[in-house]
Amino acid sequence: MQHNIYIYLLLMSAVTLAIRIVPLTLIRGQIKNTFLRSFLFYVPYVTLAVMTFPAITQATQTPVSGALALIFGIGLAWFGASLFKVTSACCLIVFITELFLIQ
Repeated sequence: MQHNIYIYLLLMSAVTLAIRIVPLTLIRGQIKNTFLRSFLFYVPYVTLAVMTFPAITQATQTPVSGALALIFGIGLAWFGASLFKVTSACCLIVFITELFLIQ
């Protein structure tokens, strides 16, 4: 079976453009519904979380070290630690946990 890459590129371009053009043509004015506005505000955060959280446990050698780093990182972020401190602490937690678990 022979595949034509130009068909794939055309289809990909059409889907990408449709996602961007259709909302602009259908929604003319400002969105006043508070539920819809808050939903659209949180969509990028939810998308990032859905892509990131599974990778946290799968990127390490053991899922336990990834889960511990996730819990510890959430705790540090909750108490106001900076992004650099949270990422550094999570890397340290993974390193120490895998040092003891993998021998």
